[in-house]
Amino acid sequence: MFHKLKKIQTRDNYIIEAEFQNGIKKLYDLKPNFKKIEIFKKLKNKNLYNSAKIDIGGLGIIWNDEIDLSSEEIWNNGITLNL
Repeated sequence: MFHKLKKIQTRDNYIIEAEFQNGIKKLYDLKPNFKKIEIFKKLKNKNLYNSAKIDIGGLGIIWNDEIDLSSEEIWNNGITLNL
């Protein structure tokens, strides 16, 4: 089962707030990806970071043709705001 995104918001300090279609909200810290995944360093550019949008189908967040993040990564490693 895939957890589909409904809404996202980029916050300060590279934190993404994600709301899933089932109503669960999670916070995801993007900063660890800067060390693990070279291409993610480009998101230190605030304009690029803030351009995040949900991909068609709700299965991830995209910034451009090179950078994306799966909804499952956010679901599995994000901090739940409501239960």
